[in-house]
Amino acid sequence: MSEKQALEDTKPNEDQSVWKADSDNHVKLEGGDAAKPSDVSSEGNGSEGLQATRLYHRRWVIVFLFSLYSLSNSYQWIQYSIISNIFTKFYSVDDFTIDWMSMIYMLTYIPFIFPVTWLLDKKGLRVIALVATALNCAGTWIKVASVRPNLFYVTFLGQFCCSFAQVFILGMPSRIASVWFGSEEVSTACSIGVFGNQLGIAIGFLVPPILVPNVDDMDELAHHIRIMFYITAGVATLLFVLVVFVFQERPKIPPTQAQATARSIPPEQYSYIASIRNLLRNKPFMLLVVTYGLNVGCFYAVGTLLNRMIIVHYPGEEVNAGRIGLTIVIAGMVGSLICGVWLDRTKTYKQTTLAVYLLSLVGMIVYAATLSLGHLWVVFITAGVLGFFMTGYLPLGFEFAVELTYPESEGTSSGLLNCSAQVFGIIFTICQGKIIDNYGTLAGNIFLCVFLLIGTIMTALIKSDLRRQNANLQAKAADSSEWHNGSLSASSVIIEAKL
Repeated sequence: MSEKQALEDTKPNEDQSVWKADSDNHVKLEGGDAAKPSDVSSEGNGSEGLQATRLYHRRWVIVFLFSLYSLSNSYQWIQYSIISNIFTKFYSVDDFTIDWMSMIYMLTYIPFIFPVTWLLDKKGLRVIALVATALNCAGTWIKVASVRPNLFYVTFLGQFCCSFAQVFILGMPSRIASVWFGSEEVSTACSIGVFGNQLGIAIGFLVPPILVPNVDDMDELAHHIRIMFYITAGVATLLFVLVVFVFQERPKIPPTQAQATARSIPPEQYSYIASIRNLLRNKPFMLLVVTYGLNVGCFYAVGTLLNRMIIVHYPGEEVNAGRIGLTIVIAGMVGSLICGVWLDRTKTYKQTTLAVYLLSLVGMIVYAATLSLGHLWVVFITAGVLGFFMTGYLPLGFEFAVELTYPESEGTSSGLLNCSAQVFGIIFTICQGKIIDNYGTLAGNIFLCVFLLIGTIMTALIKSDLRRQNANLQAKAADSSEWHNGSLSASSVIIEAKL
């Protein structure tokens, strides 16, 4: 349906005081998103009228496609660490070197996030998606060529390419949600975007121990590793092709008044440096940056070192280590979706974030206390509880940041959050690894509990200034006032278009 047709379908009948939309066009009213064509102004007070808003079915295709290529990339983050003892044997390197196959994802993000968010603001979502999937695809094929014991540097190069691709992926869920989705579904959409990343990590925990058994024959081991890399490369190539032909920049008509307002800012009035400066001066947001980094950094450390922690207490349980990692992430995916739906319904951003943060601390304490009891089923349960809250926190941080920083770019705010997470992830992984080596797993996990406690206290100090919600509520109030004044000349609707 074209924009012109969409607006014509909203014209009132001459003999009716309430406009009704043709049900064949799936027209519906949604609170906070109701709008009218941009050339309609309020006759009662001379104020500028609201702009037309519209939801497209294609938004679901966009967010699910993003989730898939995010899945492909995040799977490779944990691909080496979850079977670190096998890769140390195959490439004849030490544990710390294999830990860097995970930490390179964190390290690469830090210097490149600012150029990438600048590129996002200048070129948009489609260019970012194309670069991300191209780099991810290239990295997987480099790994295919690295399956020889003397080619560790080649497999590291492939992992570096994939880690570079992650810079173009990790902060995008909130941007895609804002650009494509209505105000009553942005948190759910953001959760779906994060869901793909989490599902990839889950598959990364589960699949490598199954595809690459711990055998002593180097030729057989190389065969298993090569099969794993070929499967990964095939999936990454398919997703790159899909992005080329399917992924779109943004809908023609914005989905919300907040997004319409953001679009109306002239490019010459926008400064990336000024945007960064505004974010750094935003005290509630900067508190969130630190607390988000502490929480997600702890998750990165637990995921990277999980194999080492499990093998210490349960020797020969590489497959179950992967299954425990899977349990952590699957529980977190459920937590993410529940939190996303909850935020869309309640808009209680600070309260929900604080509650989930506190429960992440409790989950970490319980996990630390039970890891060495000698019962794997207990570890599965406690790890699941930890994952439900710690991984479920990810979309909460993204959406809370967008609320605190509107109308600044979602990609920039998410980028700063993730940059903090990468910094703390590297610090926590290195420090916890050294503590485990010298003092045991309990001391290493208590180390993380201390920082989660600090993050919980800091989260309680964040002032809840929901700027995006206020923008949508003001638009709704203005629209309601125009209805009461009889000055509306076109129906306020969102059109669910058939594409």
